[in-house]
Amino acid sequence: MYAPHAFAQPARGGGARLYSNVSVETSVIDASPHRLVALLFDGFFESIAHAQAAIAAGQIEAKGRAIGRAARIVEEGLKAALDLQAGGSLAADLAQLYAYMGQRLTHANLKSDNAALEECKALMQPLREAWVSIGPQAGARP
Repeated sequence: MYAPHAFAQPARGGGARLYSNVSVETSVIDASPHRLVALLFDGFFESIAHAQAAIAAGQIEAKGRAIGRAARIVEEGLKAALDLQAGGSLAADLAQLYAYMGQRLTHANLKSDNAALEECKALMQPLREAWVSIGPQAGARP
């Protein structure tokens, strides 16, 4: 539903946020299935960076939002996209890894534990690199 007053006086930085949202929506609309997963990985790393900045600044609410977004990306995006029947042991291993990462993200949120966020980044980075490297074979558009 369109709310004209929502755009009347954007909050400080709101213009950049609106532009970013439009950019993301355009990327999603035009993306191949392979690119959509790459966007999930990118969103995960962006969320972790926001969470780490919020922890450093003592911004508890912002930390919670950022970690919550990262957890949703893992659970509702990456893990939900796994085909456990067709993917065999690889898909099962990834499901277990994503479940573990969900636990670590919950811990990071409860304890403001930057080390747990770093661990999640370290676990996710090789997956993202492998996914990006198969892009040409998957016929992915940039």
